[in-house]
Amino acid sequence: MRKSKPKKRIILPDPKFNDVQVSKFINNMMYSGKRNLASEVFYDAIEIVSEKSKEDGLEVWKKGLANVTPAVEVRSRRIGGATFQIPSEIRPERKSSIGMKNLIRFARQRHEKSMAQKLASEILAAYKEEGGAFKKKEDTHRMAEANKAFSHFRF
Repeated sequence: MRKSKPKKRIILPDPKFNDVQVSKFINNMMYSGKRNLASEVFYDAIEIVSEKSKEDGLEVWKKGLANVTPAVEVRSRRIGGATFQIPSEIRPERKSSIGMKNLIRFARQRHEKSMAQKLASEILAAYKEEGGAFKKKEDTHRMAEANKAFSHFRF
């Protein structure tokens, strides 16, 4: 690369739970810079989760997020005119980013009244190892397993 690597941005922890991971999740959920709205939705969802599961909402969210975080992914690589799907490990920052984005995406696709309810339902589903985000992770792992024969092309 010609240019130097960009500096890592420091993300401050959120004010309620004092957790950087929560801050990153809220940042991913945010539309058009509306952080206040995104954080309200997240905190409401955590409250709903703690009411429904009778456990600490934040811990349920963390376990759910861990359940939908993939460990491997497939990348396309062109070798001699053919394109192969090559399984590769994912670095930790990308893992958590993919997990968060999948959780938010599948929460948005749910059919419930408010975004807080949608997110709470998806978090609970992820905690129980079901739901769209968990299925997406399983599909990714299945793809990597099926293409394990091409792992010697790893770059």
